[in-house]
Amino acid sequence: MGGLDKIFSPKTIAVIGASEHEGSVGRAIMENLLVQSTASIFPVNPKRKKIMGIGSCARIAEVPEPVDLAVIATPASTVPDIVGECGEAGVRGIVIISAGFKEVGESGRGLEDRIREVRKRYGMRIIGPNCLGVIRPINSLNASFLRVRPEAGQIAFISQSGALGSAILDWATHAHIGFSLFASLGSMIDVDFGDLIDFLGDDPNTKSIMLYMEGVGNGKKFISASKGFARNKPIIVLKPGRFAESAKAALSHTGSMGGEDQAYDAAFKRVGVVRVREIADLFNVAGVLHAKHLPRGSEIAIVTNAGGAGVIAADTLMELDGRLAQLTDDSIRTLDAHLPAYWSKGNPVDVLGDADSGRYEKAVTTCLDDPGVHGVIAIYSPQGAAQPNELAKRFTEIADRSRKPFIAVWMGGRQVEGARRMTLQHNIPTYETPEEAVKTYLYMYRYGRNLQLLYETPEQLPVDQAPPKHNLKAFIAELYKDKRLLLTEKESKRFLANYGIPTIKPYLAKDAEDALSLANTIGYPVVLKIVSPDISHKSDIGGVVTGISSDRELKNEYGRLMKRAQKKAPQASISGVSVQAMVEQIDYELILGMKKDKDFGSVILFGMGGIGVEMFRDFSIGLPPLNQTLARRLMEETKVFGMLQGYRGRVRADLQQLEQILVSFSNLVVDFPEIAEIDINPLAVSDGKACALDARIVLDQETGGYAGAYSHLVIAPYPTRYVVPWRLTDGTEVLLRPIRPEDEPLEHEMLSTLSEETLRGRFFQVLKKITHEMLIRFCNIDYDREMAIVAELRQGEKRRIIGIGRLIIEPDFNGSEFAVVVHDEFQGKGLGYKLVDMLIGVAQDKGLGEVTGTVLTDNMSMLRVCETLGFTVTHQPEGVSSARLALK
Repeated sequence: MGGLDKIFSPKTIAVIGASEHEGSVGRAIMENLLVQSTASIFPVNPKRKKIMGIGSCARIAEVPEPVDLAVIATPASTVPDIVGECGEAGVRGIVIISAGFKEVGESGRGLEDRIREVRKRYGMRIIGPNCLGVIRPINSLNASFLRVRPEAGQIAFISQSGALGSAILDWATHAHIGFSLFASLGSMIDVDFGDLIDFLGDDPNTKSIMLYMEGVGNGKKFISASKGFARNKPIIVLKPGRFAESAKAALSHTGSMGGEDQAYDAAFKRVGVVRVREIADLFNVAGVLHAKHLPRGSEIAIVTNAGGAGVIAADTLMELDGRLAQLTDDSIRTLDAHLPAYWSKGNPVDVLGDADSGRYEKAVTTCLDDPGVHGVIAIYSPQGAAQPNELAKRFTEIADRSRKPFIAVWMGGRQVEGARRMTLQHNIPTYETPEEAVKTYLYMYRYGRNLQLLYETPEQLPVDQAPPKHNLKAFIAELYKDKRLLLTEKESKRFLANYGIPTIKPYLAKDAEDALSLANTIGYPVVLKIVSPDISHKSDIGGVVTGISSDRELKNEYGRLMKRAQKKAPQASISGVSVQAMVEQIDYELILGMKKDKDFGSVILFGMGGIGVEMFRDFSIGLPPLNQTLARRLMEETKVFGMLQGYRGRVRADLQQLEQILVSFSNLVVDFPEIAEIDINPLAVSDGKACALDARIVLDQETGGYAGAYSHLVIAPYPTRYVVPWRLTDGTEVLLRPIRPEDEPLEHEMLSTLSEETLRGRFFQVLKKITHEMLIRFCNIDYDREMAIVAELRQGEKRRIIGIGRLIIEPDFNGSEFAVVVHDEFQGKGLGYKLVDMLIGVAQDKGLGEVTGTVLTDNMSMLRVCETLGFTVTHQPEGVSSARLALK
């Protein structure tokens, strides 16, 4: 829980800045807290003996009981010292309501820095400053100054904005929408979105998580937490700022195109988070994404008794890139037999205004049975023979039988209130308008589609397959020494060629005669380009000439090229002109690039290229590392992908080659945290094959050549360096490797066949049930924050996991905690010893200071392993022992 349980389930609460003054924040907080009865409340105010009938303490140190949660509502200038006093008093959780921090400028930022230093010293968790507070309806906790009391429910709502969060909460409360938790994050100097997703992922009272986000805070932590829980707890985010200006000073097309908001979209998709565009969609979507049956496709059938409503639904579907399902001939014949002769003969299926419940039911079931239909939206308008309550009963029966999503739209007021209530009670997504229904269906579809990406875990390249990169690292070091960040085209293409990306080599000509000689060696036609470290976009100054086919033409164009460059960029240093072979027939011009986003690190861009790249803006963005599945998805999200299938007689592009180029490019990005931007434009496709015609690499001034291996990535690649074949002491061969998301059934089989004694030794209790939610958490990990090594045994065609070692990394304390379990059949064969030793190696690789573990004192075999490996073992009360190994 990361210490957050003390904030959300406190036994003792101190209100620092408590007051009786009418209208004050301190009074509002006290009034809210006094409603609950599970925690003791202690007002802290040196100017008052009593507040609201409760004895007041002058300082936090005078509170007679250990304090779980301190709520601070005092002037900003006093807060750092008060937080320090809380740390000395052993307070574990703090909510800072006070404003006047970074939002007011440098002085406020200085106060925040002081609070961070205190937090680091004492290790408490802090929400805020400048926040509304937190609300936990299930235990009546309202540690905020809001005058609302939301009902208990299963939706968690986390808001960065105080004003908007308050408005949304107030609206939802009046609509009787229940919450498992509300938290206002404010400035996020400590607790951020990632922390709360981690907390709520383990919270049994939360089924879905809604976020109002202005900035992500720690992008890596958010990605890690979302990746771990998005499968079983839908995360829905509303993030404004979709059209903000971006990166005007970028040195490449990629840098100027891939703005901040597109990076957020890419991050959300990659980890299964659903982004909505409107406030109402937060609640519409939160209530349906945990449905058992998510759509497998975007093709919908619409059944309606109001033709106009069907057209509106179809228009909305097309506008949002969904598709109307094409009904099969069998479905049409069935509908012909049961509907009037003048029905619509297609989708939307208009059952007409006089339809009774039977006609509706037959139309809906026929559509659901159609193999080309992935979901049905049924729209009812109060008219004709179909009575809403009777129809609602039939809808509930249909939904119970169907394995496809079914959505009901009840248009109208009082006449359909009962029907609407009935379908909602049966967990059928229910709406008042066709537009809401269509939008929600497509959100459901995209959520299911994005979840598939969570199973994609691109690997580190094995040493024997990795491209030669050390010479390039040495070259970058020289560039940093020379204080040169912009590589020439030739230098940039050297990087691409090393990673197997096809290029056309440029040759530098120092004068016209040199260019003539090179052109005759290469063979006409050729391309001439100005070479200058000071000119970012050569085409902007007319610095590129293509299609030169003779000596005479080359001499003329060479002179014109130099004059244009000197006139339009008089301050630029011109190194010369490059000469390269020309691809005569280009079918498609693409762009492939990389830039560093401030929140999500390195991102990859793919799309339509050429000189109009920034005007057409047809591109998609993805997070590295990529494998072939992720590379194909990145291409599919562009319009140019449709053209690549063969457009107006042009040769179809070799999509497998393009996939491989994207994967190779991703490997280049992964290997070089020193790179800030890469631009391949155009990546030209001729006769089906792709080749980089131009390239640019810009180094990152911030790293200065000193960067951790994956410091620029928010998703770490699968760590193949920990894949090791090994033998048990009896000679049995096993494969030791990091766990993967798809190991869930294998881990379930192992855990469910352990003896009660072994389960108790690992979990300190006998697990009655191994749940899907537990297994998702165990198998879908962030390799930067956690490592789990499994021992895989192959018995013929069958694979088994027979042991698991897990290391949880605690970066705040430069330490880690381990746990190991070995299946009963394979205990006493050296596997536990090997797994702990591997975990020690992982901790050393990550530069951690220590490895610790908690072991049952009667688990003598594990304690012997620890002592043999050099751990210091200390016996604690209540039958447990601690084991510690210092690494530094």
